[in-house]
Amino acid sequence: MNSQFKLASLTLAAAAMLSACGGGSSAASDDPPPARGAVQLGVVASTTPVTKAQIDAGTAAKGIGALAGAAQCDVEIRYVYYSTRDPQGVIAMASTAVFVPTGTGAACSGNRPVVLYAHGTTTDQTFNMAQVDKNAEGSLVMAFYAAQGFIVVAPNYLGYDRSGLQYTTYLNAEQSAIEMVDGLRAAKTYLNADSAVKPSAKLLIAGYSQGGHVAMATQKAIERDYASEFTVTAAAPMSGPYNLVKFGDVITTTGPINAGATLFLPLMLTSYQKAYGNIYASPSDVYQSPYDKTAETLFPTKSTLTQLIQDGKLPNDPTFTKLFGTGGLLTDSFRAGYAASNYRKALQTNTLLGWTPKAPVALCGGANDPTVFFFNTTDAQADFASRGKAVPASNLESAASMQWAGATTAATIAGGFAQAKAATSAAAGGGAAGAAAVQGAYHGTLVPPFCNALARGFFQSVLAAQP
Repeated sequence: MNSQFKLASLTLAAAAMLSACGGGSSAASDDPPPARGAVQLGVVASTTPVTKAQIDAGTAAKGIGALAGAAQCDVEIRYVYYSTRDPQGVIAMASTAVFVPTGTGAACSGNRPVVLYAHGTTTDQTFNMAQVDKNAEGSLVMAFYAAQGFIVVAPNYLGYDRSGLQYTTYLNAEQSAIEMVDGLRAAKTYLNADSAVKPSAKLLIAGYSQGGHVAMATQKAIERDYASEFTVTAAAPMSGPYNLVKFGDVITTTGPINAGATLFLPLMLTSYQKAYGNIYASPSDVYQSPYDKTAETLFPTKSTLTQLIQDGKLPNDPTFTKLFGTGGLLTDSFRAGYAASNYRKALQTNTLLGWTPKAPVALCGGANDPTVFFFNTTDAQADFASRGKAVPASNLESAASMQWAGATTAATIAGGFAQAKAATSAAAGGGAAGAAAVQGAYHGTLVPPFCNALARGFFQSVLAAQP
């Protein structure tokens, strides 16, 4: 998609600001530290708005034009640098993309509802949701929400873009919520001061994969701690690992190991070690040689995964499931001691069961997901139901699970998802190769547009029912 997106002046300004601030966690100085959510830099990051025609061309090229719907608004891309805090309570810098609908249509002006969006897992240290010409998730969110009249605030977690933190706070529920809340604060402050299109008080929260966990954690935190500042209108977490302790039990003890595990575990182990300080005394307590020399500081990275495998920093396994045994990432002693480990306790701490949402919630995923197993979604649904909170959990494999959205929508989504899988299989030649292609694309490519279509429809229905 030709977004005419320019980052040169933005990067220079951010670099100058970071040089003044120290780049990451702030050191002591004569000046008081900035407040959480304070705007450090705010710029219009696109020389011209991304047009409706450009957005429609991009979704058509990906085969999701009908699912996304014709763009109703051009989209202005803004970029805000803001202060937050790291798990030790030290001020740190993070950034957020802000997608602002613009145009003459009724949906494109005035006060617009805000979608606070949490992105999925990435190992790329340069990841920036604002770079829609490079970032598939950013372009999808722009098309599905901003082009339909929502302001989208999409923070880049600490450790990414130009935050300066040397690790990322992966699947740390409380910390992730802090970063999201502060990004929302900064974006609203900036838009209220510098944009003709303003954020309304309507707040929708969404996120996919890791972002599904972050979205749910953020709703929980806002309703518990920030209710005087924000009111959640609705939330739609998608394909997230909500039942982390059960997920960890399956992966570490009974199997199967999920696709991508050798990427997720270093992210998670380092995150929890930095937050709690007790996951291991030495990296060799959990990582096999030679990975114990580099795994703790491996991610986020500017290297490709192919390069990391070639350099011997990851097991040579294209499915990224080689966790244990000869040549695996983790030690057998880590596996043997898992049940009583501080790592499992950390998973329990960050499991998102046992609380009750106040705002409406809709969940979504696919039953055959090899990366984030679908029981995470159904376990969350059952847990909420046990305390009287009815939450739909859409399984893209089953039209019956989507009847809450209406029979026509359910049939359209289920049929479209089946067609997308069939096309992926056919492109790989069908048979075993086709099945492998579907599994490889399932979590990262096939599910996201369909779940986002359901999430958007859910948000629109909630908004329509409110005054």
